[in-house]
Amino acid sequence: MAVRETIQIGNPVLKAKNKKVTDFNDPKLQQVIQDLKDSMNAAGLIGMAAPQIGENYQVFITEPRETNTRPKDQADELRIFINPKIVELSKKTVIIYEGCGSVLNGRLFGPVERPRQITVEAYDRNGKKFRFTADGILGRVIQHEYDHMVGIEFLEKVSDYKKMMTDTYYIEQIKGDSEHMDACKITVKKFELV
Repeated sequence: MAVRETIQIGNPVLKAKNKKVTDFNDPKLQQVIQDLKDSMNAAGLIGMAAPQIGENYQVFITEPRETNTRPKDQADELRIFINPKIVELSKKTVIIYEGCGSVLNGRLFGPVERPRQITVEAYDRNGKKFRFTADGILGRVIQHEYDHMVGIEFLEKVSDYKKMMTDTYYIEQIKGDSEHMDACKITVKKFELV
């Protein structure tokens, strides 16, 4: 197990260009994936991108796990996205409050408007190409982590800075709100090899 410190906003590694993966058998790639998983779980996150652990590779992972407020049917397995490319975005958008491991020290959350549903093409850890369509919190975390691939922090996309808040107020005021929960609800999870 290798838990790495999460790189915080302001560190130039978060804005640096991320390398495309060309060798799926590279032991370093496999170590980066394992370290991402360990670091994401240790920080209690539902997604993490390689730059957040100081590795400028086009790799991110997602895993919205079951919690007190996220039932089993709204959880998802660990997914690995290598050289991802978003190929479809729905016209319908939703606002969901986002946080980020890279602002963990500030413990900030803010409202971000994004497409409700997305389709992404990527490679798994073995170099198999796939297409994945998702909505709700799963589609959201994919878009959030994808932004890390191009050096964008969620703070750059906050729709109303007056509504920014710490995690304490987010948990008290927003997390259990029915409108927010509806926007986070996963209704689409479609995986196919291409």
